[in-house]
Amino acid sequence: MIDLQLADKTHDEQRQGEALIIDAPVQQNSRKLYIESYGCQMNFADSEIVASILLDQGFQTTGDYKEADVVFINTCSIRENAEQRVRNRLSQFGAEKRRNPKLIVGVLGCMAERLKSKFLEEEKLVDVVVGPDAYRDLPQLIGQVEEGQKAINVLLSREETYADISPVRLNGNGITAFISIMRGCDNMCSFCVVPFTRGRERSRDPHSILAEAQDLVDKGYKEVTLLGQNVDSYKWKGADAAEDAEIEVNFAQLLEKVALLNADLRVRFSTSHPKDITDEVLYTIAKYDNICNYIHLPVQSGSSRVLELMNRTYTREWYINRVDAIRKIIPGCAISSDIIAGFCTETEEEHQETLTMMDYVGYDFAFTFSYSERPGTLAARKLEDDIPEKVKSRRLSEILVKQQEWSLKRLQENVGKTLRILVEGKSKKSDLDYCGRNDQNAMVVFPASENIKPGQYANVFIERCTSATLLGRIAD
Repeated sequence: MIDLQLADKTHDEQRQGEALIIDAPVQQNSRKLYIESYGCQMNFADSEIVASILLDQGFQTTGDYKEADVVFINTCSIRENAEQRVRNRLSQFGAEKRRNPKLIVGVLGCMAERLKSKFLEEEKLVDVVVGPDAYRDLPQLIGQVEEGQKAINVLLSREETYADISPVRLNGNGITAFISIMRGCDNMCSFCVVPFTRGRERSRDPHSILAEAQDLVDKGYKEVTLLGQNVDSYKWKGADAAEDAEIEVNFAQLLEKVALLNADLRVRFSTSHPKDITDEVLYTIAKYDNICNYIHLPVQSGSSRVLELMNRTYTREWYINRVDAIRKIIPGCAISSDIIAGFCTETEEEHQETLTMMDYVGYDFAFTFSYSERPGTLAARKLEDDIPEKVKSRRLSEILVKQQEWSLKRLQENVGKTLRILVEGKSKKSDLDYCGRNDQNAMVVFPASENIKPGQYANVFIERCTSATLLGRIAD
């Protein structure tokens, strides 16, 4: 994977295994919670919900699992190596549990349903297993473990959205935040486990979304990212007390409502699905300056035949149509993608179709993976994973090389320009530099100044770039 330092990548490698901590006054005799997250941004957002629920039960967070009373690991099943990471980490927690038998170890999230019996009974790695729709049950489940029982709740819900829970902001910079607008997925892509681990799609009440966004604005946040497995299929129907009528809100309308809260609030979203992104959404982005000109539009493959096997429900031609619409309606909009190399039965010619798609779109960035069969998916049941690993690796390498070329080219287009940057904080490599992102989501690094603070906007003149980062100075 190309390391692009993006806050909203599908799997941010820099955050994998991050221990989430709340900056709060220490309370005497409070139980301590250690929560570690893996996977996509939805998992990190869910960890904030879990922490909020347990804070109400008197817990405090810690960054050291060796001083915790309860250790949770929020898991991901998207890729095989993510599961292996979790198993290795559970072994370390198990060693600590042998030293401290009262320690409660639990698994949350996407691995919970699929591996519940292995974790609890066969391998005896954990005390509690909780699926993504059962976090409200955590206090009761922890109580069961304290009484000497194993505890489990992996039931999926058709209603749960946690709309009434205000997530605590863990490890936050006080500038950017995620807001979950929906849960689950109905798309049933043949390679994906999400519909089985997160359940059916349901949209969250827009009133609660707007209230959460307004609360963030009131607290000084400058950017929100609206999260969903497929934000373009967001749809809510219900009563509007203000208008005393039934209303229906789609994603374009929700996006507009959030943008109208505050002109200085940057609005991003992830992820879009090519079959569902509408011109109405694109015109809404074009209409409001504070909706960022950046769309993550996963293609997965450039071949219509492979897309059909993936059950993506669009063709190569449809995807190109959507890209053309983005280029026409939002000139200069950045587009990123997800690409899978070596899906079942993929031929060399079809691999070349993916490469030519990359050249057609000219992605600003892409998150690329070799196909990894996930148990329980349609592809695992119906298709043979017949592409040799050596071939997958070579195809992935070719995709990576091409994407590095396009990433560099897109960033070079900014050299010599002055860009408006939201300053997010100190650069990871130097306390003497600030970092932030432009409207198109490119990372920008520039020398810090006493006149500019994190959370403010800065006009930065771009002097040069690497294949992943723009480098400049504050403009005169």
